[in-house]
Amino acid sequence: MAALARRPAVNLLPAPGSTARQVASFAAIGVGSTAAYAILYVALRTVMDPAAANAFSLVATAVGNTAANRRITFAVRERAGAVRDQVGGLVALGVALAITTLAVEALQAVAPDAGRLLELAVLVAANALATVCRFLLLRRWIAGSRRAAAPDPRRAAAPDPRRAAAANHPGVVA
Repeated sequence: MAALARRPAVNLLPAPGSTARQVASFAAIGVGSTAAYAILYVALRTVMDPAAANAFSLVATAVGNTAANRRITFAVRERAGAVRDQVGGLVALGVALAITTLAVEALQAVAPDAGRLLELAVLVAANALATVCRFLLLRRWIAGSRRAAAPDPRRAAAPDPRRAAAANHPGVVA
């Protein structure tokens, strides 16, 4: 029994900062955002046409989604760059809006009398595709900008051999 108590716990979660962890976090946030989107869409659809309800619902949920992904998925906690990252979120929103608008317009062209449930199913499927696009865009925009700004630790760790030679031999210029 004591041997079992000393065994380290197995962590089933992917490593922090790994792509797998980012995808899992992005998906969890996406589920919440999609639920909020669906509730808002259904409510707005009673007073708006499908494209307008879709656009309004996407815009309303995008800012919170981007903020949550910035903080949780991509581990960016400082305020610096928040506006820039929200702009990246709006660019990703534009892509998502184009995908979902095309989907709802295509449904209207094919089945003009489609029920709300079919509309919602088509939009959820379109949002799944849009989500993959958003992840790739936000990962590049938010996490990529941080990686580009950070110094490469391999370069900092490797001393310049010319400087080492100059330090050991006075009169040698590096």
